Amino acid sequence: MAVSYRSRLLWGVVLILFYKIYLLNCIITFHGNDTGKLSRSAESANIKGDIILGGLFPVHQKGDDGAECGAINLQRGVQRLEAMLFTVDRINSDEEVLPGIILGAEVFDTCSRGTYALERSLEFIRASFANLDSADFKCDDGSIAKANATPRAIAGVIGGSYSSVSIQVANLLRLFKLPQISYASTSADLSDKKRYDYFVRTVPPDGFQAKAMADIVQLFNWTYVSTVASEGDYGQSGIESFQNEARSRNICISISIKIISNSNQDTFDTAIEDLDSKKNAMIVVLFLRVEDARNLLIAAKRKQLYNRFTWIASDGWGMQDKPVLGNEDMAEGAMTIELDSTLMPEFDTYFLKLKPGTNKRNPWFKEYWETVHECKFHGKSDLPITDQVVKNCTGQEKKLEAYQQETKVQFIYNAVYAMARSLDRMQRDVCPSTTKLCENMEKIDGERLLKDYILNTSFSDGYGATVQFDSKGDALGRYRIMNYQKNSKTKKYEYVVVGNWSMSRSLQLDVDRLVWSSGATGVFPESRCSQPCNFDQYKYIGKSGDSCCWVCITCQDFEYLKDEFTCEDCGRGRWPNKNKRDCHVLPKQYMQWDTVYALVPMVLACVGLIATLAVILTFMKFHDTPVVMASGRELSYFLLSGCLMCYFITFILIAKPSTIMCAIQRFGVGFGFSVIYSSLLTKTNRISRIFDSARRSARRPPFISPKSQIVITCILILIQILFTIVWLVIEPPGTRIYLPNGKRNEVILKCKTDDISFLVSLMYNMLLIIVCTLYAIKTRKIPENFNESKFIGFAMYTTCIIWLAFIPIYFGTLNSFQVQITTLCISISLSATVALLCLFTPKMYIIVFQPGKNVRRLTMNSASYNKKPQTTTSSILTSNNHDAFSERIKLSVNYDQRFGVTTTAEKDDKEKDTPASSL
Repeated sequence: MAVSYRSRLLWGVVLILFYKIYLLNCIITFHGNDTGKLSRSAESANIKGDIILGGLFPVHQKGDDGAECGAINLQRGVQRLEAMLFTVDRINSDEEVLPGIILGAEVFDTCSRGTYALERSLEFIRASFANLDSADFKCDDGSIAKANATPRAIAGVIGGSYSSVSIQVANLLRLFKLPQISYASTSADLSDKKRYDYFVRTVPPDGFQAKAMADIVQLFNWTYVSTVASEGDYGQSGIESFQNEARSRNICISISIKIISNSNQDTFDTAIEDLDSKKNAMIVVLFLRVEDARNLLIAAKRKQLYNRFTWIASDGWGMQDKPVLGNEDMAEGAMTIELDSTLMPEFDTYFLKLKPGTNKRNPWFKEYWETVHECKFHGKSDLPITDQVVKNCTGQEKKLEAYQQETKVQFIYNAVYAMARSLDRMQRDVCPSTTKLCENMEKIDGERLLKDYILNTSFSDGYGATVQFDSKGDALGRYRIMNYQKNSKTKKYEYVVVGNWSMSRSLQLDVDRLVWSSGATGVFPESRCSQPCNFDQYKYIGKSGDSCCWVCITCQDFEYLKDEFTCEDCGRGRWPNKNKRDCHVLPKQYMQWDTVYALVPMVLACVGLIATLAVILTFMKFHDTPVVMASGRELSYFLLSGCLMCYFITFILIAKPSTIMCAIQRFGVGFGFSVIYSSLLTKTNRISRIFDSARRSARRPPFISPKSQIVITCILILIQILFTIVWLVIEPPGTRIYLPNGKRNEVILKCKTDDISFLVSLMYNMLLIIVCTLYAIKTRKIPENFNESKFIGFAMYTTCIIWLAFIPIYFGTLNSFQVQITTLCISISLSATVALLCLFTPKMYIIVFQPGKNVRRLTMNSASYNKKPQTTTSSILTSNNHDAFSERIKLSVNYDQRFGVTTTAEKDDKEKDTPASSL
């Protein structure tokens, strides 16, 4: 299988290093070295055993001024190393874990540096080269290089401490399939199993404590915070995790500062100045190494920024004394995260009994003893100490009262036990017939050990914790929340547990126990640049570009909050929900049958329909009576049919708009009017033509017969029908959404036709009304026996008034569709009612209430005129004692002084249904 470029490169580096070791061995041999052995340059703590575990611990701090190693690391170094040795001792005395097998250890110092730890890790993989052909390595003198001893293979490695160390070591160990269990490396990068597939840890990744810190910030509604992180995997990955959590909770980062590795006093002074420049950011979230946290507090103290910041710190600060030493007042009120661990009394007993004279397996214990007790060990060849400040170490000094168990001891204990229990289960599987180390366990398969045993490990450590790993090799997250405060009784500063956080229970915090900077309680500090916007407002960031500071601007009524910085139009027919986070479709409004706007026109239409039907039935019953015959029966039925259509169209206008209803509306309104006014126009035109012709000659005008009148009326109606058909083709019927006067929260369902188009469609009917009115005016002075023209005139005058009032009302109520439809319905019904009342009330009165007058003689009402030129108009019109006419009457020609014409009316058998009074 092909090996990646990175893997080949690392293999090359390893081979080159070992080639140098063998060359060095050859040089020593050639020069006659007394020992003939390669002396180890690296010290290690050792426990001999059948199975060896490797260990990496920061026994020393980083060196200054180019030195690899610095001062002894009292707690994180020696205590942690001894915790591993202590656990190995307990396992060897435990009859249930690896019985019959002695577990050994080889532990190296990393000096808190990744490169230094990588060099020490090469010792763990020396056994992987034990099977190399020695003929491949030759010394300068031509001799074959031989190994002094065959090293025992390492089963797995416990460590490292810092994430930067573990990352470099993990890259090397994965090439040799050596499992690695860390007790303190929390970088989120190490959860990437594609890159660190042989790495697991008994501590949770920083993403968990970043979540815990974000929960704390969110609990107090701090929306504007600053962050400071140490350069490296721990600080940068941790702060990135926090920032991701903050963004998801709308927590704004005012400024993010990175502390570089080789920082000095100026670096921290600049960082503090930058933090102080953000006046509204009172909360500072820290993902710092302990040294960086201390220097940051010192810089804040130099600037005299007391009570300026509230620190929220990761476990890099935790509950250690080093960052706050001498900076107690500056650190007061700080909330820190610490891995939830339990103190192990057995380890305290073990550690406090250690003596430099008897602890031979730890080569750094003497140095630790000297540092703790401020003394110095001297060998036999050393000169006596003359400096009175430095005293001799006796090895019997008592431990200082300041001793405190390091918080990672339990995690080291769990890491070693997880490795041992996995080896125990593997031993039982591959060596089922013996408790001793069999041949199959001589060379341990690291891949199988990791995937089949370590990742499936689950046990209770006896100190309240369950040890198990998830699919990424991470332990379950659980933390304690500490508050640094001054004890009111002892007047000393101390860390107080105020809450805890875990994946299962999330954040649990006792707010009442919190003490803030300057010792304030109860009222917690605020940290926000701008007040939160209301639910209907968006954040406007000005030219400053600071996304944490904004001005709240209210969205328009018809807009919803797309995101915190944008309002967006919901669109036509949609309206924002109450929370302004989304839009809903507005219900379409249309005329409802049970409203007063519908009931009034419907009642009027129903009355009109009943009245019209009553007239029609009456006319049909008295079809052959003189009054009906004198009315022009055919045109009367046309006119009554038009009235029925006008009344019926009210129900169509009130109905819910649809394509069919809208088509009927557009056709019905114009058609109903055209039937009425075409009939009236035909009737008034006939009267006018008769009298105009009479003035010129005695000849009877053409097209005055009933059939002619029907044809003329149908032609006039057909014109309206053609116009309507063309209109429907050009503008197909349908529905539309109408927003009245920009009121976006109202959606009215209307027919697709515009109001102007509707008015244009009535222009033909208006023309009929105007012409009909002109004829009515023209024929207003005809003889009284032709008084139906006066009723037509009165009807047309009233109709004009109705329509003149309707037009401004209709277009003035566009924003109230109910009023508009009601006005239209009433106007149509009134137009029909006027025609019905003015033209048919006199006839119905005679037919119903005065049937005695429904005779030929009275219907003629002095229709003939004496052929005496001397006769005055008044005598002609008032002559009620004229000779009676028979049913077949012959009118003589008389001179009418008012018109100056001679009128002749002859009895016509073909027109016997049309008496002279109906002309």
